Amino acid sequence: IKLPNSVLDGCESSFKAADEARKKASTQFFDDTALMALVCRHDRVLWLANMTSAGERQHYAIALLDKFFRHVPATFRAGVLYDIGCQLHRSCYKWDLLPDYRDRIVFTISVFHAFGHQWLCQIIYHPRKCACFGLSDGE
Repeated sequence: IKLPNSVLDGCESSFKAADEARKKASTQFFDDTALMALVCRHDRVLWLANMTSAGERQHYAIALLDKFFRHVPATFRAGVLYDIGCQLHRSCYKWDLLPDYRDRIVFTISVFHAFGHQWLCQIIYHPRKCACFGLSDGE
């Protein structure tokens, strides 16, 4: 990863979505708290994950990416636009997640959330600074 941990730690503390311990929805009355979608660049839903835990957990994004890569040819590469893409990227390396696919993924942060990230993180993970994203904004 191209960023020092101090920068990634700053991004992590800036976003509620990166705080997996923070409860954002109650499971007291409902079994399902939200849906997470994996969509193509044309905003067409490819897969949905039914979120059953309170809070936005990275394992839902990991599960969706794993599902995607199991259904595409081994030569496919994917650009991932995610609100906390920098944190997801770090988690993949820190916990050895998606080892068979990591070299085929370019992680970025969605445009709307980019300016809430540390400056160095914006330079590395902003989709306008990464090849092949064009004007895709991740929103």
